[in-house]
Amino acid sequence: MLEPKRQKYRKAFRGKRRGVATRGVTLSFGEFGLKSLGRGWLASRQIEAARKAITHVLKKGGRVWIRVFPDKPVTSRPAGKRMGSGKGEIDRYVAVVIPGRILFEIAGTTKEIAKTAFERASNKLPFNTKFISKE
Repeated sequence: MLEPKRQKYRKAFRGKRRGVATRGVTLSFGEFGLKSLGRGWLASRQIEAARKAITHVLKKGGRVWIRVFPDKPVTSRPAGKRMGSGKGEIDRYVAVVIPGRILFEIAGTTKEIAKTAFERASNKLPFNTKFISKE
């Protein structure tokens, strides 16, 4: 799973997820992309599941770029634990995604194969997505 090598602070605030993306909204590396239409937290497990789905469809042809990185720690407490006694331990890492952000890019394949790959990947993600191409 993806996670940061080191961080300045161990635990983070939850934060706000307002507005639309202004950075990471255009295709930079590949010919086809998967753009987010919704907002939410994208866990490192979900990113990995989507990546596996894409590479499974591409077989050996094509190249994949992951444009999001889970750098936000999310804490959780055990079930049945009483209130108080501080913030819980780090449970997982997530990437904050807002509408307009490009999640994945593909190059070196046909439009039909890319569309199929992104449909499979979007089933693994917690929000709606859209297929985009350079054309």
